[in-house]
Amino acid sequence: MRWLIYLMALLLGVKCGLVFAAEPQVIELWAGNPPGEVRTFAPETDTSTADGRKVNGKAVIRLGNVSAPQITVFKPDPDISTGTSVIVAPGGGYNILAYDLEGTEVVAWLNSLGITGILLKYRVPWSAQRDPVKWKAGVQDAQRAVSLVRSNAGNLGIGSNKIGLMGFSAGGHAAGMTTFLTERQYAPVDSHDQASFKPDFTGIIYLGYDLLAEPGIRLGSDLPPVFMAVSQDDKDRGIYCANLFIKLKEAGVPAELHIFASGGHGYGLRDTGEPAAGWPRLMADWMRQIGVL
Repeated sequence: MRWLIYLMALLLGVKCGLVFAAEPQVIELWAGNPPGEVRTFAPETDTSTADGRKVNGKAVIRLGNVSAPQITVFKPDPDISTGTSVIVAPGGGYNILAYDLEGTEVVAWLNSLGITGILLKYRVPWSAQRDPVKWKAGVQDAQRAVSLVRSNAGNLGIGSNKIGLMGFSAGGHAAGMTTFLTERQYAPVDSHDQASFKPDFTGIIYLGYDLLAEPGIRLGSDLPPVFMAVSQDDKDRGIYCANLFIKLKEAGVPAELHIFASGGHGYGLRDTGEPAAGWPRLMADWMRQIGVL
């Protein structure tokens, strides 16, 4: 699978006019079995079909049966590197990962800004045998990813206090839970877990589920800045984001919210011609404003 990730990144970099500084580095999240694992899934595979969903005329890789969670580190050109990193959590309803649409394409965009993009491959599909809480495995992996990246910041050549976390749909929910939860969702397993699992800034793109309905979250003034983007025509997700923004404002958390007139759901960075396609420029401006670019 590692060669496939690198090939995807290389091809995408050529298409976007980018040059990756080095071969992406793949790091296993857990030294042993991830917490709560009770069975082995079928082999990890792209579950998309020829007649499956397309975005802007292009198919979407639907990575399924992920039981060996990893992060893959994509470094930018050293001449423009900012020392900032962003961990990216693709969406997919906690059932699959939209691995190119909301993963490799996103880290290529981050690299173009001088940001180290770190692609999170978290466990899917959700299984009640693993945990009755649908988001638990994904959030465990996201918390572990932030701690692991922060613990290894020096080796990765990034700032230990410039680590962002962003996600799309279910990945946005996982990013929000990681940001707002008060407790680690697993017992610490090694010294890496001594590093905080809280990101230094958070991006939530078309949030998949209502974060305010989840137990265990706390909104306080010590939370990091939050960026949100969503479309008005994306079911009730604009309401989820608007209500969250109000609560963040009341708690004194720096936050920025963009609700676009149209765009639907699940578009990533692909230019669909809808207003929502403008979110990447706005997030880049926001990152400059908060001082990480």
